[in-house]
Amino acid sequence: MSLAGNGTRQEAPTRGRPRSEAVERAITEGVMKLVEEGVPLAELSIERIARTAGVGKATIYRRWPGKEELFVDVVRAAEPADPELPGTSMRDDLVAMLEQLRLRGVMTRSSALLHNVFAQMKSTPKVWAAYQSTVVEPRRRKAVDILRRGQENGELRPDLDPELMNDLFVGPMLLRSVMRHDGDLPAGLSEQIVDTLLAGLRPVSPPTTP
Repeated sequence: MSLAGNGTRQEAPTRGRPRSEAVERAITEGVMKLVEEGVPLAELSIERIARTAGVGKATIYRRWPGKEELFVDVVRAAEPADPELPGTSMRDDLVAMLEQLRLRGVMTRSSALLHNVFAQMKSTPKVWAAYQSTVVEPRRRKAVDILRRGQENGELRPDLDPELMNDLFVGPMLLRSVMRHDGDLPAGLSEQIVDTLLAGLRPVSPPTTP
């Protein structure tokens, strides 16, 4: 608070602590550096991460409640970004969602580091659960919402379960990228999956009378 020239009091503007992208980048890069050096996730203590990143432990705890949440953000940053949905049609939005999964599969195969990160994450229940709840589940809900809107707009049969339809769309991409390590992930696969399924999921037009 300060005094203006006329003697009245003026409130000084309040400011929160600004988030430093450089600091957060140093922290996430510190985690990746330790993983590259072969440090198991179980041994990635906040103290060790802080020392590698050149920051204090309190700096990390101001941004993440624990190393599980930090590690999930590191993985999220290493993955392809969540797509901006075109919004032009249900079909285009579904293609954009699947394309993110395809690119993630391509990156995981081509990057030994990312493959190691995913392997460690899956073997650590707390981290895997955090990844599922904060990354996978929001993506699933978004896809299911797209399908529900498609039903409301008459683009999909109304008698089908949106959750099941989502599994039908996502399943082939996950099969090729996760279960079959030699499965092809060519450009255009997302469009092929969506168009093939939509051919059977769209409402059937009534026959025309002569």
